[in-house]
Amino acid sequence: MPRPGGPIFGANLHRQAGVTTVSWKPRELPTRGARTLPREYFVSPAIYQEEMERLFARRWVCVEREDRLDRPGAYVLAEVAGESLIVLRDRQSALRAFFNVCRHRGARLCEEPCGTFSETIQCPYHAWTYGLDGRLLGAPNMTDVEGFARADWPLRPAAVAAWEGFVFVNLAPDPVPFEAAFAPLLGRFARFNLPALRVGRTIEYDVRANWKLIVQNYSECYHCALVHPALARLTPPTLGENDLTEGPFLGGYMVLADSAGSMTLSGRTCGLPVGDLGPEDQRRVYYYSISPNLLLSLHPDYVMAHTLWPQGVDRTRVRCQWLFHPDTLANPEFDIDDGVNFWDMTNRQDWHVCELSQLGVSSRAYTPGPYSRRESCAIAFDRDYLEAMGRG
Repeated sequence: MPRPGGPIFGANLHRQAGVTTVSWKPRELPTRGARTLPREYFVSPAIYQEEMERLFARRWVCVEREDRLDRPGAYVLAEVAGESLIVLRDRQSALRAFFNVCRHRGARLCEEPCGTFSETIQCPYHAWTYGLDGRLLGAPNMTDVEGFARADWPLRPAAVAAWEGFVFVNLAPDPVPFEAAFAPLLGRFARFNLPALRVGRTIEYDVRANWKLIVQNYSECYHCALVHPALARLTPPTLGENDLTEGPFLGGYMVLADSAGSMTLSGRTCGLPVGDLGPEDQRRVYYYSISPNLLLSLHPDYVMAHTLWPQGVDRTRVRCQWLFHPDTLANPEFDIDDGVNFWDMTNRQDWHVCELSQLGVSSRAYTPGPYSRRESCAIAFDRDYLEAMGRG
């Protein structure tokens, strides 16, 4: 999946007199008899459509980095739960999101995936013209239509919010306010300086697997020793602990081996520290799944963000972005590809096993299997997912 599997919940440090010893032992955690999800959750088009309505159309979905919208008129298109949205920066520099639908005959207003509007948005069909605030400014030959008033026909808005340099949208007509929905995360990552980081590389992957298999893979490192030997050398799978274990936000940290400076092919750092990190953070990598579609991996010298875009019941487009301190990107002495290539290799290992899983769960022979004690974040993901689907 997007990453080798998330942190290992159930592994903890042994401490004596406040000193960390070199002995590590997995913490014994009950699974309460939890089993993997039944087959239909990975193969049913009807359940897939229900997921789009219950999760992707009601929760806050990450669509872009805020710096992509760095000036008035800048926009990107985002497809969320089958809807096309125009996400833009208006003339007053406020973020806005609108359904990409003309209020006249419903034509798509915008086709290019990104760009800059000069002053207005004009429908290519009958030239209805809207301001960047969504107001209908012009509608040719409509002034003599009985009862017509331009003020009655603005673009349909969607809720939009910015958090830590990421832009989120919510399609619900009356969404849970972002500050309430994201309360457990507000301020949690401030030391990583996320809003100031810049994208150094972007890679998109077409994964032939259900989106949930990707999140579940990200949420455990039970598979790491076998699937990711290079990663296991840098962050041994038993070194770490989770700190978010219930609800839509899950994850924690893994600890870098003494011989490792970073998660790179060379094992050395590939950039400046991303923020004001203490000694403890400089020896950790944090991994969090942020439901429904953001996987956030915080390293001392870069941040990796995966956004998941389901394309069907057995296919997911994954966009992976690597974020660095601006001074890292300005300094040619730093080799950011040392980190990018490490994760590109690891990602592809994950995609392969996810695709194998999709093939397997599609079989009539598949039945839900028991989770191990090293997969409690995957268990927690399933629990939150089922609750959101009305099956909790």
